[in-house]
Amino acid sequence: MDLAEEEPAGDGEMEELVRVSSANIPLVENHLHRTHFPGMVRKKAYIFDGLGNYYNKEWDLAEGSGQEFCWYHVELPKGNQKLSQSAQYLIDVLCPPLKLQDILSLVSNGPFCGHVDGALVFRVNSPGPPASNFTFRLAARVTENSVITISLGRVPRLGFSPVGQSLLSEIPSVESPSYHRGERKEGSGFVIREHVLEFLLTMNHSEEADNPVPKSVSKLVVHILDTHVDHLQDVVTKLEMELDSVELELDRGGFALKKEMLDERRFPKMHLNLQRLLQVIAHGEQVFPRVKEKCSSKHWFATEDIGSLEEMIGRLRRLKENVGFLANRVNALQAGLDSWQSEQINRKLYYLSFLSIIFLPLSVITGVFGMNVGGVPWTVQKDPALKDGFRNVLALCVAMLLLVLLCFIFPALYTRLTAWHRRRSLRRSWSHNQRSFLKRTIGIQERGGYLRI
Repeated sequence: MDLAEEEPAGDGEMEELVRVSSANIPLVENHLHRTHFPGMVRKKAYIFDGLGNYYNKEWDLAEGSGQEFCWYHVELPKGNQKLSQSAQYLIDVLCPPLKLQDILSLVSNGPFCGHVDGALVFRVNSPGPPASNFTFRLAARVTENSVITISLGRVPRLGFSPVGQSLLSEIPSVESPSYHRGERKEGSGFVIREHVLEFLLTMNHSEEADNPVPKSVSKLVVHILDTHVDHLQDVVTKLEMELDSVELELDRGGFALKKEMLDERRFPKMHLNLQRLLQVIAHGEQVFPRVKEKCSSKHWFATEDIGSLEEMIGRLRRLKENVGFLANRVNALQAGLDSWQSEQINRKLYYLSFLSIIFLPLSVITGVFGMNVGGVPWTVQKDPALKDGFRNVLALCVAMLLLVLLCFIFPALYTRLTAWHRRRSLRRSWSHNQRSFLKRTIGIQERGGYLRI
């Protein structure tokens, strides 16, 4: 089954990545299901025969019989709708036969695992905004012969398609200007575009790869949880690549780039996304062990699938450590930007203080000689003996300016003079010791003795 076919037509990467048509899958009778919100949610219904085959089926929420089991998947839109609106969408497509308590247990926020009306229900729904790429919601209602799942947006690798008909089974060749889209040349293989290759490199778990059709409900539950963990891992990988590129930009960039990052609050936003991701992983750490505990008591849940659940719990723990390392890197980069900003502010304050120190004495001098009182020297305009008063005031200002500059330069001059005097004393002491050592050595050699150490 291919849940990716429901994606909008504008997603070029996914169009080229998933090219499997559902025309080859036999379709059991499919009737129209009238809803109050047509087109708001995407839904898929499948029936498995327990032998590795699956078929599309009508949306009737019926359970399978014997070895057959059914899977009904609802994909909620990633928009800014309220939680109550999502609940209305689920009521529209799942009721009847589900009851209100089933809907609330599936759509509510936070972690949950328990039995509701005889069925095993678990969810890992984060309370963030639905439109965010770091808000994950996955809920499931499991019985012996049916599984109902709800996800927020599309979950990669959740569907099934033959590997031999996917892009991964093709022999690729490098894109050149002479090739057109989808063009094949004999002996050259399939031409893969650069943006598709970049998209594939951001995913640890490529579409349709190693995705066998489950033969039991337990394997289907393991597959659903496994794709959820894979989705989290892919998001962490993209964050790592983004963080690496940002570090390179910071090393090569200058004032404008760092100022832009500070204005955009790049690292605080990235840190907030990491905290949301940590919350989702923490929900999984709470729910997965309880799912394992409750499934171990079910006779229809295979023992080997219990081991798969244990392995996924370990993957979540390692993923949590990796996200913690990313958070530390983001904090270090933000601390570096804050330090750079403080240095810029301190440098500007230093220049301002320097100008203030220079002009403060000059303003005092000009203020004194500008007072409209008697007795101020060099201020009598009609006295021929004081005709050089203005020149004398300028000379006094220059002398004051030189004195201020000397006060700034004196510590550096003093440091240089002290270092020069210390080096001169060391050279003089070394030359004296060397002459004394040579004199003693020559005297000992003349007497034919040994040099005492």
